[in-house]
Amino acid sequence: MDAARTNRITDLLRRDRRRWRALGLVAALGLPQGCIGAGFLRNLVWDHRHARRSDCRDADIDVLFFDPRRTDPAYEADIEARLRSSAPDLQWSVRNQARMHRRNHDAPYASVEDAMRFWPETATAVAAMRAGEACAIIAPFGLADLDGLILRPPSAAPHRIAAFRARVAARNWRARWPKLQVMDAADQA
Repeated sequence: MDAARTNRITDLLRRDRRRWRALGLVAALGLPQGCIGAGFLRNLVWDHRHARRSDCRDADIDVLFFDPRRTDPAYEADIEARLRSSAPDLQWSVRNQARMHRRNHDAPYASVEDAMRFWPETATAVAAMRAGEACAIIAPFGLADLDGLILRPPSAAPHRIAAFRARVAARNWRARWPKLQVMDAADQA
């Protein structure tokens, strides 16, 4: 992964007190592979690239972890309740990636990073995990699309393209981030 991009994103996270605190709250839970992904990082980077102030309170905080022994959704709800108690101003959403393959009709995932390979966009398949003052970035497709304001599906499989197109239409990201380039399957050929 590109060290310069990783360092820039980590620096953005450290400068955003609310996001840095959220990462610390998740780290304190000790969840296996516990991290925060999706819009939490994507929005931060895209807002920065559009010279906007970014506020993580305007979207879900997607907490990811991987524990094949704890696949009961009630466990995730308990974690959400604990996080809401610690930071009630954030919209917590907790998902154990060890069970998400069932909902997505995929083969079982091997890790958080493996699960992210099946997400609808490359720029959204990014997560951060904190250990003290250290921060690690997980990005199975790298950071070039995220940093380059490129939105594309990770696969040309028809069902993945359909999911990508549906999300692009529903989310209307270009209204918020007009510099964003949307690249569909035809653009990748």
